[in-house]
Amino acid sequence: MNKSTNDELNAQKIIYFQRRMTDWYKINGRNFAWRKRSASKYHKIIVEVLLQRTKAENVSNLYPSFIHAYPNWKALSRATERELQQFLMPLGLWKRRAISLLALSKEMAKRGGRFPRFREEIEKIPSVGQYIANAILLFCHGEPQPLLDAGMARVLERVFGPRKLADIRSDPYLQRLARLIVSAPNPQEMNWAILDLASLICRPHNPKCIMCPINKICLYTTGFSSSVSGGIR
Repeated sequence: MNKSTNDELNAQKIIYFQRRMTDWYKINGRNFAWRKRSASKYHKIIVEVLLQRTKAENVSNLYPSFIHAYPNWKALSRATERELQQFLMPLGLWKRRAISLLALSKEMAKRGGRFPRFREEIEKIPSVGQYIANAILLFCHGEPQPLLDAGMARVLERVFGPRKLADIRSDPYLQRLARLIVSAPNPQEMNWAILDLASLICRPHNPKCIMCPINKICLYTTGFSSSVSGGIR
């Protein structure tokens, strides 16, 4: 089979994946406050910082009180590190989260809450790495960027094949695949759909393959075992 045929088959598989995930999400997507239309760009970016290395359900429990206490970048920038640590203790890694949130909020308060348009400038902002930069481009500028964590990587690798490099941030195959997948009519919902599937169905251990909307095209069901086992969203 030549390269053009492979590319065509992969394109068809991606389209099938996107359609099935879109339909599944409409019925099964998790209903978090930060996914509502009323959620601001501030809400969505703050949540992505909070979501790192913890469960979305834990963040959901803390979210209402956090947003009430810190409704915008300016209010958050006025918090003390100790105060934030106490607030964030239920999520774990509270010291690291407090430092990251304070550094980010102080910079954003100076900028009037406006993020730069381009990645090169975005990644110069304190506490912004590849993942948060993707979130900013996605939620603030409408670019189809992936919220690529271990959970999303697990789903994509099980369906399309494994990456070569250990670090998902530097693996060109997985990065390109993730961007192609979320280049859908609604990239935000496509991201959320994959993250929800990773949490509810395509779990690290004992995945519910029989309930999966994309099991017909999933390599995992034919003996492939993903190199990714993490992801707790």
